[in-house]
This record gives sequence, structure tokens and C-alpha cells, in this order.
Amino acid sequence: MAHYFSEQPKAASKPGSVDLVLPDLHLRLETDSGVFSPERVDVGTRILLETVPPPPQEGDLLDLGCGYGPIALTMASRAPEATVWAVDVNRRSLELTARNAETAGLYKVRSAHIDEVPDDVKFRAIWSNPAIRIGKQALHEMLTRWLTRLTPDGVAYLVVQKHLGSDSLQRWLGEQGWLASREASRAAYRILKVTR
Repeated sequence: MAHYFSEQPKAASKPGSVDLVLPDLHLRLETDSGVFSPERVDVGTRILLETVPPPPQEGDLLDLGCGYGPIALTMASRAPEATVWAVDVNRRSLELTARNAETAGLYKVRSAHIDEVPDDVKFRAIWSNPAIRIGKQALHEMLTRWLTRLTPDGVAYLVVQKHLGSDSLQRWLGEQGWLASREASRAAYRILKVTR
């Protein structure tokens, strides 16, 4: 079975588009089969974008698991002077994010495979609707890899469905030495705030 977290999706291309409508933003985004939530902006993503405070206005920001780019493009729109790294393992997602950023005139979005981000880049903010379905061990490895790249004053916001383990993820983050708090809860989704 092909997954949106495959590097090269096997699903035949089936281009489409979705509208991302937020109080401060309206973008039409190209989508395709083989990427996360190609028919509509995912509910969790929408809740994250409607809930989190504005990102830092400069420095490097990260959208971890960018899909076709709704989180990265929102970060870039809200912090036009910042560099937004949109990372994913899925090459089709990265191509879509790059095109969507160009169409929106958001030229400080860098669409990059997870292995193409320079090691010395540290992030002032990470926003993510993480790929919970990759499995607990892979999820923990992914979060450990990227959360350790937060700046000392950096903050991460993760959106996780309650029934997909948001509470156990919050506990695990605490056990790893992170400060993890529930910032918001809406429609069975939790927004977790993670800091050092």
C-alpha cells in the first residue's frame, strides 16, 4: 500500500486544488494524489493554524511534514522576513509546496527533503501536524531529530488527534526532558506546545 510518507508515491498523479481560508489569509493550493489530505485542508492542520500565536518574525522556522504546504505558507505569510523550511520525505509534496509558495509570492519558503536541511540550521519555531501513522518509534525518532534543533528560546506546536495518542505523546515528550503542555483542545485534537 502506498502512503503519503513514501518518498516516491506510487499513486498515479491526479492534480487538484484546495482553498486554505483563515481569518488573515486565503490561498488556493495545488494538491495531488499520494500526498497528505489532497481533497481538503486537514481539520487538524486548520485547528493548528487557527490556534497558534504568530511565529517569530525573523530567523529560521520549520514546517515538519509539509505535505503540499498549508502550514509553511501560513508561517511565511505571517512572518515574511523569516526563512521557512518546508520539509518532508515525500518528493511529490515538496514539489507541490515549492510551486504553491511561488504562486503565492512567498519566496522565503525553502522546500527541502528531510536529509537536505543543513545541520547548522536551528529553528525559532516548529509547527507540525506530524505523521503519527508512521509508527511510534519512527515518530519518536523524527521528533527527537528536529526538536533538538530548536533554538534555546524556540517553541514547537504539534497538532495530534486525541485518539491517535496525543496524551501519551505529551507524556513521552516530558519523559525526554521537554516541557510539553496542552495549549488547546478542539474537535478531538490537541495542540501541544513544546519547549526546552
